[in-house]
Amino acid sequence: MERVPILKIGDILLVSIQLDMSDQTAVQLQEDLAERIVDTGCHGVIIDITALDIVDSFVGRMLSTIASISKVLDAETVVVGMRPAVAITLVELGLSLNGIRTALNVERGMELIAAAHADELDDQLDDDPDAETATT
Repeated sequence: MERVPILKIGDILLVSIQLDMSDQTAVQLQEDLAERIVDTGCHGVIIDITALDIVDSFVGRMLSTIASISKVLDAETVVVGMRPAVAITLVELGLSLNGIRTALNVERGMELIAAAHADELDDQLDDDPDAETATT
């Protein structure tokens, strides 16, 4: 069985899907990614689907499931590289990909994750009055 590579770049895990996703490959990716998030403590996951010409309902559900798993493990998910035909197909299938942010390319995806993580840190400081007095 082929595995989808998961690369660590700073505080982000990059998943580049370069092959057709079978059920078994998708389940393995979900498990591998969850383990890598926990092992590395990364706060971001970028899923690059540039190589996918066709996305069906199975792949759409798989992306949603991965995003949900990542969120539970405190990691933001961004899907990048979506082609117009793929976006049209997802809409026609009624798959809105709730909870998944999208970006045109990996660079923009990394910017989205960095901004989301910075906002999260700001919110934590706002919620913890002791944190401000400790830093001043």
